[in-house]
Parts: sequence; C-alpha cells; structure tokens
Amino acid sequence: MTADSVVFAIRLALERDIPALSSLMETAIAELLRPFLAPEQLRGSFEIMGIDTQLIADGTYFVAEQEGYIVGCGGWSRRATHFGGDHSARRDARVLDLKTEPARIRAMYTNPAFARRGVGRALLVHCEQRARLAGFIAAELVATLAGELLYRANGYEEIERFSEATSGGVGVPLVRMRKRL
Repeated sequence: MTADSVVFAIRLALERDIPALSSLMETAIAELLRPFLAPEQLRGSFEIMGIDTQLIADGTYFVAEQEGYIVGCGGWSRRATHFGGDHSARRDARVLDLKTEPARIRAMYTNPAFARRGVGRALLVHCEQRARLAGFIAAELVATLAGELLYRANGYEEIERFSEATSGGVGVPLVRMRKRL
C-alpha cells in the first residue's frame, strides 16, 4: 500500500477495530509529536492520550479506510471528557447540554504515512457535521502541538494553552480550541 493517492472512505468505528486503532494511535503519537516535544514529554503523551472506547460505544467514532486499511480515526462526543483514553485521569461521562455546552472533537489520529493528505480534515468535517446534526452549535477540542495548525486552518480558535501533568510530573503542552458550528 502506498500513500501516493489517498482515496478513502469514512465509516463508523467498531469494537473489532480497537487493536488496529490502538496501534495507529501509538504510531501517530510516537512519530507526529516527536518534532514538537522533548523526549520526556513524548513518553508522557502515551499516558494522557489513547483510545476511548466510550466513543465507539456511543457510535460517535469513525475511521478513514483505504482498501480495508485504517489510515486515520477521530470522533466527536456528547460527553464532558475533553481528551484522553480509557486509562486517562479525569474522565467525565456526563452528557453535555447541547444548548449551552460545545460538543467535543476527540481522539483524532492519522497514520504518519498519510499525514497532510486530507485524512484529518475529512474526519474533522465529518465529526463536525454529525455534532451539528445532533443539535450542537459549537465544538471544542484539545489539540496537540502537532494538530494545532490543522484545527486553526479549519476555523478553531485558541481558548487556552496548558500543560497536562503526567503521573511523573512531566507537563505535556496542549491547546484548548473552539469553533462555532
């Protein structure tokens, strides 16, 4: 498989996709964040990021697939958790009030071989459309430094920069962003 021509389909993520999604996320974190983070921050990213199976259970997580191969993934959520995987601290399964709270764009990852080829943008637009159809008027996300430019290019504005501390006290820089849908 080559990344020369990226023609892909977006479909709902299924429970059986979890092993492939976990592998894709690990590769994306390791390779795409490397230029932006110190080695200890990169290691810490694995502690605060990863697969959130609640998104799959809620039917709000999608994969971009080319010839049966997952080249990217991402979702949106009606729940309060901003970011992180099943293993992450500070998860909040509370259902958001769509009249007063923004939907969450969550867990966007692209296979590094397919980066900057429209996969992330297509997944983002797909998720925004689904959140809008569900009645949300805004979306919020927490971007890595590697993903920040994609979100800015798609109309997201910075709310705040912060560092998420790992259990070892390493701060991983992140950017909370928002967009009106």
